[in-house]
Amino acid sequence: MNLIKEGFSSNILAKVLLEGESLALSDEAGKKISDCYDFLKAFSSDKVIYGINTGFGPMSQYRIDDESLLALQYNIIRSHSTGAGNPLPDVYVRAAMVARLGTFVQARSGVHVELVALLVELINRGIYPFVPEHGSVGASGDLVQLAHIALALIGEGEVRYRGEWRQAGEVLKENGLKPFQIHLREGLSVTNGTAVMSGIGMVNVLYAGRLLKWAVAASVLMNEIALSYDDLMSQELNQTKRHAGQQEVAAWMRTLAHGSARLPKRENALYTHAHAEEKVFAQKIQAYYSLRCVPQVLGPVWDEIRNAERVVVNEINSACDNPIVDPESQNVYHGGNFHGDYVSFEMDKLKVAVTKLTMLMERQLNYLCHDRINGMLPPFLNLGVPGLNYGLQASQFTATSTTAENQTLCNPMSIHSIPCNNDNQDIVSMGTNAALLTKTVIENAWQVMAIHFMALAQAVDCLQIESLLSPKTRQIYGEVREIFPVFVEDAPKHKAISAVKEYLVNHHHKLF
Repeated sequence: MNLIKEGFSSNILAKVLLEGESLALSDEAGKKISDCYDFLKAFSSDKVIYGINTGFGPMSQYRIDDESLLALQYNIIRSHSTGAGNPLPDVYVRAAMVARLGTFVQARSGVHVELVALLVELINRGIYPFVPEHGSVGASGDLVQLAHIALALIGEGEVRYRGEWRQAGEVLKENGLKPFQIHLREGLSVTNGTAVMSGIGMVNVLYAGRLLKWAVAASVLMNEIALSYDDLMSQELNQTKRHAGQQEVAAWMRTLAHGSARLPKRENALYTHAHAEEKVFAQKIQAYYSLRCVPQVLGPVWDEIRNAERVVVNEINSACDNPIVDPESQNVYHGGNFHGDYVSFEMDKLKVAVTKLTMLMERQLNYLCHDRINGMLPPFLNLGVPGLNYGLQASQFTATSTTAENQTLCNPMSIHSIPCNNDNQDIVSMGTNAALLTKTVIENAWQVMAIHFMALAQAVDCLQIESLLSPKTRQIYGEVREIFPVFVEDAPKHKAISAVKEYLVNHHHKLF
């Protein structure tokens, strides 16, 4: 159980989002939320405050009669539940709900604590509202998708519970929970903010981190197969560039490579007189860039993942609402904290970073498949009869085409602002679209990574070097082979790709 006080650390978010750990609202946080609500209720009784006694968006010039104030809150939920497309998978809906919780515990939204308590219950019980992918322009936040979450909170719409789609009211009743009854401005507060883009963004960051670790592991195994000199990952070399990511990646590589008999030391092989008479060196003096420049390519990826993590966690722990209720200064401030450019920019950068990682894996795969480049492996790692059997030739097609798709998806979403809402929303972030595109890029990257590890395992068997690998890469090789055995005869590979992908997604913790 993780106690919520003022927000979430990235470690807590990882446990709650990907490991299913539960949450509890601290007494301190509950009191602050209640105090904020009490202040707003008293403060708003004789004042004009947006979204309490006015219409929404460009219709905010219209005063709402006192007898219609609660109906106003229900109307924004029902009218904005207009999303389209496929429903978001459970983990992303859970993440959006947790992100909304992150805003509420800032105690600047003026919501009743009962709403926050119900949201915690839904998260802990695995009750996930139907949230379509499409609908947000990311400026008044994720109005459409968050409205679908709000719809479930008031007992309407559908939820996914224990793998089935059911009516929200029915599932709430089954769990002994009552639909939320609007008190003051909760309809607007639930729908108005960046929770969906931030939730998807956080899952993207966590999966990107796992991908990076596997890319480093693949690169070490790749260099073992190629019999590369080990100085490419040396501390002495990499510390001369003042980037934390490069130095961290090189350190990871050294950890994984420790004990390998396939990474010769340059000083033992070339800094002696053993090659004095050689005119053409049998062993490559320097490896191809996709092998040798791993710290320099994946280092920037590490840096971007860390930066995206910082930005998204900050967004989750911010009051992403409008207006902002401040009991301390005894005032209510109108502005644009719902605007999602911080997340949008980072998702655009993160998908570029993941695509560059994917490109590196695809180039390493090409090295393995291309016998005239590697000079030591059969074409396409084919252990059968050339011309009759085809090894991983067609699997490479899949990896190459998927990498190309990622390259196209790298077009930035954050600059595609289209005015809408009677031009009230005249510059928007498209943050949720950016996060969704990054989600697709990451899913594609897992597929390419799976194919690459299948090829790496096959290469180890082609060369019969399992016993010469480092203990860590040998363990990875063995686990991949449990899923995808060495093969000679041709057979469909699509199920193997899916199985290896699932292994990679769920076994990252064993790497470091």
